[in-house]
Amino acid sequence: MLFSSYTFLFQFLPATVLAFLAARRHSPRAGILVLAGASLFFYGAWQPVYLLLLIASVALNFSLGLGMEDPLRRPAIGAFGVALNLALLCYFKYMGFILETVSMVSGIPLTFSDVVLPLGISFFTFQQIAYLVDIMRGAKVERDIVSYTLFVCFFPHLIAGPLVHHAEMIPQFKRSRTGRSAVLAARGLAIFAAGLFKKVVIADNLAQFASPVFAHLDAGGGIPTSWAWLATLAYTLQIYFDFSGYSDMAIGLALLFGIRLPVNFRSPYKAVSIIEFWRRWHITLSRFLRDYLYIPLGGNRLGKQRRYANLMVTMLLGGLWHGAGWNFLIWGGLHGLYLSINHLWHDWRSSKKRALSGLTEKGLSWAITLFAVVIAWVFFRAKTMAGAWKMLGSLFGFDGAGATYEPTGVALRMMDLPILVRPERLLLIGGGMVALAFAIALFLPNVSQIFGYREYRRSPEPYASVRWHPNTAWALFTALALSSSLFGMWQRLEFLYFQF
Repeated sequence: MLFSSYTFLFQFLPATVLAFLAARRHSPRAGILVLAGASLFFYGAWQPVYLLLLIASVALNFSLGLGMEDPLRRPAIGAFGVALNLALLCYFKYMGFILETVSMVSGIPLTFSDVVLPLGISFFTFQQIAYLVDIMRGAKVERDIVSYTLFVCFFPHLIAGPLVHHAEMIPQFKRSRTGRSAVLAARGLAIFAAGLFKKVVIADNLAQFASPVFAHLDAGGGIPTSWAWLATLAYTLQIYFDFSGYSDMAIGLALLFGIRLPVNFRSPYKAVSIIEFWRRWHITLSRFLRDYLYIPLGGNRLGKQRRYANLMVTMLLGGLWHGAGWNFLIWGGLHGLYLSINHLWHDWRSSKKRALSGLTEKGLSWAITLFAVVIAWVFFRAKTMAGAWKMLGSLFGFDGAGATYEPTGVALRMMDLPILVRPERLLLIGGGMVALAFAIALFLPNVSQIFGYREYRRSPEPYASVRWHPNTAWALFTALALSSSLFGMWQRLEFLYFQF
């Protein structure tokens, strides 16, 4: 069930809100029972058989947590639980890739029947691994199965994040009162509308200039340099507006129930270094990789060479988390290399006692950072390695010389009807859309700044010059964003992170 679907907006969400409000009048626990039940129904609506997998995962990890109350058994049970979660993830997500790689290296034919990847398995598995590891480190064991179930399965973040931490979610479920109010609900609805607009109006329209071109390259075709840059930049913006749009929608939905989720994006394309980029992009994944992989590996405590090795291992595994394929490993490896170079550069500047200063220097740093990110996205998006290399060749004029690309009428669509436009005009239209999307990403404040959003137990985001108020003007904005998005929902494009 997509957030950007009529079924969700006009059936599931209203029914859940009304049931929650009625239950909360009885007791706080009745409210979280309703949310837990609604979240399980939300997941089961996709494929009921995998609801059993989710329930089994929740029950097993909750039981393991209870077993870890005994300090003597805690290390063994915790290690067993982490291994079991990783084995489950490995079977569903990586077994085919592992056997294919072993077969390629050894020459022994190994086959693995295709298994449908359960939605959100990377997210709910990592969240429960973090829970077990924290108990091993001395955190309190959760004894309420309903609160634990809702922590794992809360439908706004269940499918594509943000990755949430039990210490920032479970206490909110147990409060006798929530921060619900008409103003909070209005803020949540407005944030949801902004995220829906990002997804449906911006990201899904940019996809029409990226997806056909990458598919053409993966099939062995060639494209000229102009189309290569248009498709690559269109995807660079599509994935940002798609995933940040989902995260904003999740925050807005959670606010309707008085729950505050962590912010996942803070204008990452404004970053002037790769280090800063990863403090702004998919923040909750960066936090997980830092706390549960990079620091346990030694972080930067064991010398510079070990730090660079830890960065590479962390980012390679971060790339593999996104998908089972060499393209994701290369994407993660590139970012590991970028981060290592960035730290080397910072160390050199520190030794020279030079800080980044001046608009020209900051502008150059921003341009280099964005260029590096864009190039890495090629590997992330391409379905085949051959397609990725052909795209890179076309970007720099090595592979696209003399190539022609004729769109087949799918580049522009309106109300499910193709609009045939000459290719040269399509390039202009696509370039204009990319330029407009970049302007929004680079020059407008982000959603958390506009709405002054406050995470759980943290200070609110400082308001931007464009500031939300519960007034008629912002009510009209919300209505306009929702109505314009409703007209675009006929495409029914899934969120990109559904596949991860």
